[in-house]
Order: sequence, then C-alpha cells, then structure tokens
Amino acid sequence: MQGIHNTRASITNFAKSCMEFALSTHQDLWFSTKDTISKTYDGTFKEIFQTMYDKEYKEKFEAQGNTYFYTLIDDAVARVIRSHGGFVWALKNYDGDVMSDMLATAFGSLAMMTSTLVSPSGVYEYEAAHGTVQRHYYKYLKGEKESTNSVATIFAWSGALRKRGQLDNLPELVHFADCLEKASLDTIESGKMTGDLAAITTIPNPQSLDTEEFILAIRERLQEIL
Repeated sequence: MQGIHNTRASITNFAKSCMEFALSTHQDLWFSTKDTISKTYDGTFKEIFQTMYDKEYKEKFEAQGNTYFYTLIDDAVARVIRSHGGFVWALKNYDGDVMSDMLATAFGSLAMMTSTLVSPSGVYEYEAAHGTVQRHYYKYLKGEKESTNSVATIFAWSGALRKRGQLDNLPELVHFADCLEKASLDTIESGKMTGDLAAITTIPNPQSLDTEEFILAIRERLQEIL
C-alpha cells in the first residue's frame, strides 16, 4: 500500500511555475505522469495543468508559437530519447529526479547538469544539480591534483547573472552570462576538458585537465570572446 498526499494549492503553484518558466524561455511545455495507474492523484495533476493552460496560458503560448503537451510518462520517455530537446519537461518530484539524472548521464556527466528553482511569484534560484564531490575535496586538501568538472557550477552562476540582468535591464550583464556559457562549451569542444568527459568524448586526442587548469582554460577563452 502506498499513500500519497498533496494539496491542490501546491499542485497549482507547481503548474503555474512550469507555465511561467516555459513562457520565459520561449519553449513548449510537456507534462507527463501516469494517470492510468494513479487515477486520482496523478489525474489531479493532469486536470490542474490542463485547466490552467486552457484558461490562463493558451493564448500566451500561441502568441509565442509554443504549446502545451500532455502524455503518459512511458510515452514521454520514448519521445524524449528520440527528440532534439528544446522544450520544458514538467514532472512530479520523483519522476523528475530519475529522468533528469538519466538524461544528464546520457549526455556525459551529472556535473554538466544545472538546476533552476522557480517560485509561483517569479523568484528564481540557480544551482548545480549534482551532489557533493567529497572525494575530490579530500584530495585537494592533501595537495593532490583532481579533475572536478565545474560546468554545472559555472552555469548556475551564468543563469543567475542572466536573470539579474533581465530583471534590472542590464544587457551588458546578460551578454557576459552568454559569453561565459559559450566560453565553457567552446573550451570543451576544442578538446580541453575534465577527466569525466575525456573518458567518454568522441573528440580525438582530448586534453584531460585538472580542476584549476580547466577553469583557467575557460577564462582564457572568455577573455577572447569579450
């Protein structure tokens, strides 16, 4: 027996946050769950999302050329694996934990995955989604070299800086955030990367850098872009 509880107010806030985030990023919104099994609980999520979209967001989405799409989670997984991305995928907490880690690993490393927390009132928080790097930190304390992928942390900062620039109408700050992300990706695509990526990349003859070397390589590329 499994008991699950949530409030309609909480689910409504979740739906609103997803709708607003999709609008802010000009992307389609997908929501998937398993209402054929959990008819009442998951069915409530489905009903709240659809009602909110129809009443409050359909015209806004269509004005941007975007839409809202619902399907069962097993169907959504198959669609996502075949897709090229470019949409917001809304999921209940447990589903989101599993699917986000699956996608991050499929694309190379959990250390490449960032997290954006959005409140219904429009407050944003950006963070690296992966866990701690305790083993690497102990090596660092001993003075040993370690190769920690810092991309998720960098993108957490760039995301926060970009949002601050958008809220305060500071195009220079938005530009800096864009350049920081481009510098990070350019560095990796040039063959300079941390050990986790070097072990799986298809780029010929990758250069495996330690943590500091990787950050300095990104800084060098950032200075060139700016």
